[in-house]
Amino acid sequence: MGITGFISGKLRFRGKIVVISIALSFLVMIIAVSVSSGFRKEIRDAVSSATGDIRLVPTGLDWISGTSPIERTPAYLPYVASVDGVKSVSPVVYRAGIVKNDASVHGVLFKGTEDFMPEDSTALPVSVPSRLADMLELEEGSPLSAYFVGERVRARKFTVVSVYEGLTETDDRMVVYGRLSDMQRINGWSDDYVSAFEIRLEDRFRDEAGMEALAAETGSAALLHSSEDEASVVSMSAAEENPRLFDWLSLIDFNVLVILILMTMVAGFNMISGLLILLFENISTIGILKSLGMSDAGIARTFLRASSSLVLKGMLAGNVLAFLFCAIQGTTHFITLDPDNYFISYVPVYMEPVKILAADAAAYLLIMLLLLLPSMFISRVDPAKTVRMN
Repeated sequence: MGITGFISGKLRFRGKIVVISIALSFLVMIIAVSVSSGFRKEIRDAVSSATGDIRLVPTGLDWISGTSPIERTPAYLPYVASVDGVKSVSPVVYRAGIVKNDASVHGVLFKGTEDFMPEDSTALPVSVPSRLADMLELEEGSPLSAYFVGERVRARKFTVVSVYEGLTETDDRMVVYGRLSDMQRINGWSDDYVSAFEIRLEDRFRDEAGMEALAAETGSAALLHSSEDEASVVSMSAAEENPRLFDWLSLIDFNVLVILILMTMVAGFNMISGLLILLFENISTIGILKSLGMSDAGIARTFLRASSSLVLKGMLAGNVLAFLFCAIQGTTHFITLDPDNYFISYVPVYMEPVKILAADAAAYLLIMLLLLLPSMFISRVDPAKTVRMN
């Protein structure tokens, strides 16, 4: 241990208010980052489940009417699946319909997928969003009458086998999930035709820029490698289809950035006041060190080292408290939200170690830079006066 470390170990801040302030600042920062990551993960997962990160659909607007099928195994499919960042490509069948229960009627979008394979052997099983279940008073086992309008009206009676929380569903856009084969028969198609392909991306490409870039790349792959007799398709990213959701996520990220800056400034200014008090209380020590030949920079490093130890203690305490809060909230969801305003019925938390460490490191460096300001006070201390006074 050098002389700087030895002397800094002997310096002590009075009062615990500085440590508590730093701990609270880091607690708020880590919770803000975790909540932002939680919202982003929950909403992106919900969007990906509803529409995929990217969707390949036929040109025109008839892909939900059951009149514009595309081949289930087109020539371009292997090339799309091989694009860097593509995790999976799944065929889906869409069909707009009207559901009815007693006197209640509502328009919905039926979606048939290969993933929907309920254990229940009921004919025409479906999963409905909770919003629709509340509107039509549906529950597991309830019958659901549906009508599909085309050249002629087709009526089908489905059975509700599950109710899911639809984060992205609104009153004018509700998705009812069914089996792919059932929806193909309703549209009058063979197993060789589907409505679209949904593409899910690797996590590193699931931001707005990544989705748009890969939407362009997969769309180009489909255009370049399709055969002449295959229906043309276009690509649409989830960010393009859900601009309101992604704008809202960007607003959350901006608010988190403001919180990080404010909390860092609060912790920094509290540390400045604490360091100034420490300097004033140790003026005689500064004078003695100067008279013994220690440079201003060496003395500043001594006090900054003592301050750094305090910042690290507050950071550790804040991180531990934030981890406990996130663990409890993630398990119990005891803090709730209004889903009409926030899309989710509880505060989501998701701890990303890289983001948390980056926030810790950035805040620590900024606080230490702010502490250089009171350290300039050391150069103004006259050792002759301070030693004579004591």
